[in-house]
Amino acid sequence: MAAAGAKIPPAREIVRLVLTVVATLALLYLLYRLRSVIGLVLIAVFFALAIAPAVNWLDDQKVPRWLAILLVYLGMAGGIFGIGLLVVPPLVDGVNELSENLGGYLDDLRENETFAEYDDKYDITENLQEQANNLPSRLGDAAGTLRDVTVGVFARFVQLFSILVITFFLLMDGHRILDFGYRQMSPLREGRLRALASDISDAISGYVFGNFVISILAGIVTFVTLTILDIPFAVPLAVLFAFFDLIPLIGATLGGILVGIVVAFVSFPVGLLIWVGVLIVYQQIENNMIQPYVYGRTVQIHPLVVIVAVLIGSALLGILGALIAIPAAAAFQSVVRDWWRYRQEQPPITAPGAG
Repeated sequence: MAAAGAKIPPAREIVRLVLTVVATLALLYLLYRLRSVIGLVLIAVFFALAIAPAVNWLDDQKVPRWLAILLVYLGMAGGIFGIGLLVVPPLVDGVNELSENLGGYLDDLRENETFAEYDDKYDITENLQEQANNLPSRLGDAAGTLRDVTVGVFARFVQLFSILVITFFLLMDGHRILDFGYRQMSPLREGRLRALASDISDAISGYVFGNFVISILAGIVTFVTLTILDIPFAVPLAVLFAFFDLIPLIGATLGGILVGIVVAFVSFPVGLLIWVGVLIVYQQIENNMIQPYVYGRTVQIHPLVVIVAVLIGSALLGILGALIAIPAAAAFQSVVRDWWRYRQEQPPITAPGAG
């Protein structure tokens, strides 16, 4: 039995509470069922913010906005296709050449006393030669895998097309949609949301632009180093390293290892030692000078937040998650900063009769 004097909630409040819980659960279930669609929309929003500066620049040059968007699309598609033509054919030729000439490379390595000592102990040369003989067949397997991936990409053509269409309309009419939403709010809230949207847009576009600038610089450093060392396929390797450098924290290291493997076969140990030295020095300069200067103007987030965001993004979405982790963290930081600023500006609440 209820305790004597206990107040029983009115039936209306109980019904309201039950309906609120049911509505919340229904909304969460609906969001779960629509998670793929929501994901596409979020990707389209991020993509629109990333390419908006290029579109706006063309728009300022009196190019019709719809044409400016299509030109940016074509430029990106041409860039991806061009990188494929630049990297894939030399890579195939390099694998075949490596398979044919690996014996000579191994003989050169045997002239190094340290390598010869370990080779006698662990049969490194024999194992490498065996792997080299299988390279052409494995290249065919890799081509088959590439074909499967390509087919998989085309199987998702509808998703890609949806993202491009949503991005197109966001770039065309996004400001009108936002203006309509702003007009439904009070002047104070409208000003806050406009400032918040501007901060998020600047953070994302600034990060994307800065990341590409840093990656281009990394590719230039790689190309110059490999050219000085007379390493073949300097351009494809530089493009490969620049691509990996887009990935925060670990990208430059992964790209440096791949390039280092090629350098080791061509110029061991002098070339490899020079490349490792250049890689270490460049990473220190990039991490401590270039990135703070480039990102500091727009993103401005703590390194600890960067690490945590990248780990969370990579765990959820892999490489794509790692790429968008920093701008997502910057957007979240903008929201928290706006909330904290608004809270600090509110006058303290005093109890009635106090004073």
